Amino acid sequence: MTTAEILKKVRKIEIKTKGLSSHIFSGEYHSAFKGRGMSFSEVREYSPGDDVRTIDWNVTARFSTPFVKVFEEERELTVMLLVDVSGSSLFGTAQLNKREMITEICAVLAFSATTNNDKVGVIFFSDKVEQYIPPKKGKSHILRIIRELITMQPVQNRGTDIRCCLEFLNNVMRKRAITFLISDFISEEYEYPLKMAARRHDLVGMQVYDRMDMELPDAGLLQVQDSETGASRWIDSTHPATRISYTAGFKKQQQYNTETFLRAGAQLLSVRTDQDYIKTLQGFFRARI
Repeated sequence: MTTAEILKKVRKIEIKTKGLSSHIFSGEYHSAFKGRGMSFSEVREYSPGDDVRTIDWNVTARFSTPFVKVFEEERELTVMLLVDVSGSSLFGTAQLNKREMITEICAVLAFSATTNNDKVGVIFFSDKVEQYIPPKKGKSHILRIIRELITMQPVQNRGTDIRCCLEFLNNVMRKRAITFLISDFISEEYEYPLKMAARRHDLVGMQVYDRMDMELPDAGLLQVQDSETGASRWIDSTHPATRISYTAGFKKQQQYNTETFLRAGAQLLSVRTDQDYIKTLQGFFRARI
């Protein structure tokens, strides 16, 4: 992909997702994620109905009339995007493949965060941490993130290891952050680091999967290749036992993911590549208000 093609793609995603974040998600995002607490803003004259516990006695004594302290919510937050860039993220049979949908979701979340003056950081991972972009504010920073989302390719490691990503997060992020873990969740066990991360951060998982992750097409004899290991084999996609086994493997992984997030006290969302991720995000934001 040439530089011109990358910039064109970045611009296209910016136009689409920035509009969504401004017109659809801005209010929901602000309401869904609260600030870290209340900080002193100013003092003003007492009005009937004000809580007497907020009276500033020093100012009141100085002016011989009651004044109260006004507090406001500390809004500045940090949003961390944990993004799966493994080989399986490039798979898709709908209009968008998994990586393309993940890119759009991340862009919407990033623009929503920056509209509220929050910092955004990213951890790209496969079966190792591929790249870490520390949290920062600003449009140019968000555009850099989108560019990396489009171009990121694991050098050698194409598997998925959610454990290594969460362990890295737990080491580098000491302060509480809103954390979105976005993956197809085709991974080995990751329960312990997820629990540790969920205790420290406001953690939300978002599974992006394709219809063919859950069921084989009835297309006869097929040569298939594992996009993460590179192993290939022939399968008879019309054979009932093959189709049942394939779907059972997907359901088993789904059950593990669901139960693991539940035990960690974290929320797991799910969206298929042929579904509308906007509705999924809207439902999530509104449920938290």
